Amino acid sequence: MRKRKRAFNTDHDEHFDESWLIPYADLLTLLLALFIVLYAASTVDKVKYQSIMESFQSELTGTKIESVHAGLSPTPSSPQPEVGLPEEETNDKELDVLKQQLESYINTNNLQDMVSLEDTEKGIEVSLKDVILFDSGRADLKEHSFQTLNGLVGLINTVPNPISIEGHTDNVPAHNTIYTSNWELSAARAASVLHYFDSQKVQASRMQFSGFGEYQPLYPNDTDENRQSNRRVTVVILRGS
Repeated sequence: MRKRKRAFNTDHDEHFDESWLIPYADLLTLLLALFIVLYAASTVDKVKYQSIMESFQSELTGTKIESVHAGLSPTPSSPQPEVGLPEEETNDKELDVLKQQLESYINTNNLQDMVSLEDTEKGIEVSLKDVILFDSGRADLKEHSFQTLNGLVGLINTVPNPISIEGHTDNVPAHNTIYTSNWELSAARAASVLHYFDSQKVQASRMQFSGFGEYQPLYPNDTDENRQSNRRVTVVILRGS
C-alpha cells in the first residue's frame, strides 16, 4: 500500500487579527492629548473642565453631546468687565489732561509772564516767578498771590500724584535778610507754598519741599531779567502715584 503523503498548506500561514491596534492607538493618542491639556491648563475653571471632558467623551464614544459649554472657550453667561489700561498709562493720560487745563488757566488769567509750564520726564512743572509770590528777600506769601495759588490747587487735586515744591534763587547773596544763605531762603519759600497748599486741603502725604538756592538756574545770572527768571518756586506734579 502506498503511503499517503502528509499535506502541508504552505500558502495559508496562520495570521493574528491585528485590526484592534488602530482604535487602541487612537485611544492612546486621545488620552495623551487629554493629559497634556490638563497639565497645561493648571487653572482650568469648572466650566472649561466640563467642556474638555464632554469633548473627549464625544470622541471616545462617537456620540455627539449637546452642551451649552461646547468648546474650550464657552460664551460667558454675563458680560465680562473690560480690561483697563495699565496704571502707568492711565496716569500719563491724566497728566496730559492736567497739562492742558493748566495751560488754559495760565492763558485765561494772563499769567504767561509770571507762570511757565513744562512737561518733563520728572513730571508737569509749574514755575512761578518770585515777584508774584514774595517781596524781595522774604518768604511769607503776598496776599494777592492766594488767588493764583488757589487756581493751581483746584487743578492739582484732580490727580493723585505726589507733589514736589522746589525753591530757587539767583546768585545774589542773601544779605540784609533773616536768612543766612540762599539755601535757607529758597527752602523757606518752598515751605511757605507747601503750607498754603496744606491749608487748602491738598493731602499732606503727597507733598515734599526742597531748597536749591542758586545752584539750578534757568539762565546765566548776568542780567536783571535772567536773575528774575531764576528766582522762582516750581511746583512739580510728579509722574506716578
